[in-house]
Amino acid sequence: MADLVRSAGPGASAVTLAVARGERQAVRCAGRVDHAGGEPCTPDTVFELGSITKTFTALLLADLAARGELALDDPVERHLPDGWQPADVRRGGPIRLLHLATHTSGLPRLPPGLVSSAVPAWGSNPYAAYGERRLRAGLARTTVRHRPGERFGYSNFGVGLLGRLLTEAGRGAGYPELLAERICRPLGLRATTCSPDSPHRAIGHRHGRPLPPWRIPGLPGAGAVRSSGADLLRFLGAHLRPGEGGSADGALGEALREVQRPRLRLPRSGDQLCLVWNHRRTPDGRDLLFHSGGTRGCTTLIAFCPQTATALAALCNTGPSRRDNFAQAAYDVFKRFAAAADAERGRGG
Repeated sequence: MADLVRSAGPGASAVTLAVARGERQAVRCAGRVDHAGGEPCTPDTVFELGSITKTFTALLLADLAARGELALDDPVERHLPDGWQPADVRRGGPIRLLHLATHTSGLPRLPPGLVSSAVPAWGSNPYAAYGERRLRAGLARTTVRHRPGERFGYSNFGVGLLGRLLTEAGRGAGYPELLAERICRPLGLRATTCSPDSPHRAIGHRHGRPLPPWRIPGLPGAGAVRSSGADLLRFLGAHLRPGEGGSADGALGEALREVQRPRLRLPRSGDQLCLVWNHRRTPDGRDLLFHSGGTRGCTTLIAFCPQTATALAALCNTGPSRRDNFAQAAYDVFKRFAAAADAERGRGG
């Protein structure tokens, strides 16, 4: 824990490390929710997850597919809201939901028009002024110049659009409501929310200065979720034990298995991509699934290993920086933790 606190740097006032192996769990917390004071950081303190949100969006996609409300191969056009114009795909096509969940849609990292609207709040809340109206206009202005499914290119635009399409397939409920209905309530995630005003939240910081709550109204499926260390252990535990406990629902259990299935090999890497989740096979045969996240004010990482039944969530309330690599430090902790659990398992422990 001390090494992880140091890796967060002086910008963070609160750090949470949550780990699980089988039925054993521990959540360690350090600091307070704000440099100016505030309540102590606890297992229920809520942090902005940033791109870890995408793992929730992937699970929503797989859940709707398991229920027969959509298919992974559905073209985007099938689930666009009335009056929306799809992107112009110049080669091949169409863009399918699976392409959005594997970053192979050909859509750019950010939608057209976002950067210009983000400039006034670039250092604090760059997505706040980009709402659904601009997303609709940006999609209509987008041209895809290579065949969907042909190339990997990480895209907040793509997964954010996926989140919007899922709300159409889910009978029109908004993304926060769909998340609560399909994932949070079944899995017992009491602190997980998209609300920027959630209670017991860690105040995000950038260069030691407090920031307003992160807002991403046009692309909530790409980065709007907040959660706590305790909730993230429940979320990861459901992936380790699909079909048990809170995930006993057949469709959700199937979805939890489906998001872990490798779909493609990443370029210039031995890693693979599942539905959003990164998949890495260690030389001694362990499967590590992980995803990091960052807002301007928080840095996060979650990871799990099915073979060792281990999981880790690491959260701090300062944004990513080149100097303090919190996410990499957390991943290194997880690798050692999973390896130690494997060694203990080999000894019959």
